[in-house]
Amino acid sequence: MSRYTDFRAGWALIGLAAAIPASAVSLSSTALPQPLPANEVTSTPIEHWSAGSASLVPLMAADIQPNRVHGVEAPAANEGGVVGKPVDDVVFVTKATESGIKEIAAARDALPKLKNPELKRMAEMLVKDHSSANAKLSKIAQTKGWPVPAPRTDAPAPPTGAASGDFEQKWTAEMIAGHERSVALYRAQAQGGDDKDLRQFASDTLPTIEHHLSELRKLQK
Repeated sequence: MSRYTDFRAGWALIGLAAAIPASAVSLSSTALPQPLPANEVTSTPIEHWSAGSASLVPLMAADIQPNRVHGVEAPAANEGGVVGKPVDDVVFVTKATESGIKEIAAARDALPKLKNPELKRMAEMLVKDHSSANAKLSKIAQTKGWPVPAPRTDAPAPPTGAASGDFEQKWTAEMIAGHERSVALYRAQAQGGDDKDLRQFASDTLPTIEHHLSELRKLQK
């Protein structure tokens, strides 16, 4: 074999060796990717994402937003509602005035029918004290532009009975029940009223109403 023949054979072997890796690469690149085992699947934490990956965050957030579970809306606050305060200032004026008017009318109508001197004295006290309290309350309400109930001309008649003792017992019971309601009303206003003038009025008047209640209970048979 000549040197020229050996030279050509050597170049052929070199070309064959060079062609083998290229062929292997070509075959591997066209092969289908094989899934990784479950224990080798990894995820890249957000903090290690590249700058280009940051643009994906808004898109992901947009996809997640519609699927969020919304909480139950808080219930609306009670209208005019204040903790520990059963009525507002204007309602207090109305209730207190009407209560005073009823007790004044009941005491005046009972005076000629009462036989017990102590009950007569009590009825006179009720007329005097409640008339004074209503006058003060009316003045406060007028300065603030609040409505004030007008005196009733058709006041209900006091309870009647076959005997004087029966009438006095029923009248005393009604006056006690009315004063119990008034004490609760005035006490709530004195402690939780919004208007300072009404709070002061309720605080100043409450002891008088409590005194009426105490005396009526003593006179109850």
